[in-house]
Amino acid sequence: MLHLRLISPSARTGEVTAVLEECPGVTNIVVLPGAAREPKGDVIFGDAARESANEVLAKLKWLEAEGSIAVEQIDLALSKAADDAVEEAPGDPDDAVVWEELAHRVSSDSRITWAYLVFLAIATQLAGIGVLQNSPILIVGAMVLGPEFGAIAAICFGLLHRRWHLIISSFKTLVVGFTVAIAVTFACALVSNWLGWIDIDNLTRNEEVQFIVKPDRWSFIVALLAGAAGVLSITAGKSSALIGVFISVTTVPAAGYLAVALALGDWTEVAGSVSQLAVNIIGMIISGTATLLVQRKFWPQVGRRSSV
Repeated sequence: MLHLRLISPSARTGEVTAVLEECPGVTNIVVLPGAAREPKGDVIFGDAARESANEVLAKLKWLEAEGSIAVEQIDLALSKAADDAVEEAPGDPDDAVVWEELAHRVSSDSRITWAYLVFLAIATQLAGIGVLQNSPILIVGAMVLGPEFGAIAAICFGLLHRRWHLIISSFKTLVVGFTVAIAVTFACALVSNWLGWIDIDNLTRNEEVQFIVKPDRWSFIVALLAGAAGVLSITAGKSSALIGVFISVTTVPAAGYLAVALALGDWTEVAGSVSQLAVNIIGMIISGTATLLVQRKFWPQVGRRSSV
């Protein structure tokens, strides 16, 4: 269930309550006349099944300009009325995509922040060390730490809804993030080479991680599967599934390998790293966009009223 907190101009509160009462899956409606001070108006509470959220938010979109809409996840609702509302709503809560919620999330993930740059730089350095030490454990750790999937999901959402500004900003976030991360890792590897800690022989003794620079058809298939799983985990609110997505694809390890290979002058490995990075990103964008398209196109058709 989702909890709605709405502020409506007093003159239009009747319209709001009418929408809430007419939409299936909405219950626990409360009206507090004149309770809101900024913006001024009436406060309206209601609980809605996730499956009903898109319809409710679409019909009350005008409140975004004239009042306020806030939506919160309800972790526990002990109420027969709430249970009946979920049964009345079409489909299953785990299958419902709240598009406004997704839009706000991907918009946030498309921005370049210091936290994003630091996490990606640290993950890429871990991957670089994993390449030099022939350590799959470090490679896996770097995969989990990498935050790049948020920007990839934003690109998928932008392609689906033709939001070109979101696509451009998300692509910029990817490019800037990986450029900074690769540059930092390259500098560290270069200093390590000057100090005599590493040399090009390190790249000839890393059989355990050679898969990073040898992309093939399986790399693309894994990227497709990971992109679909990643988008599903975001839309269904299953954040734990994202860990599996991170471990499946080698975007960050490819960036780390690229930085180390550049510092050591191994151009064959540089080419392999760039290819792996491109294959993973393109594959995830294709399957992620396709997954969102299927959810948007077929969700209304497969929805059902579970009470029928």
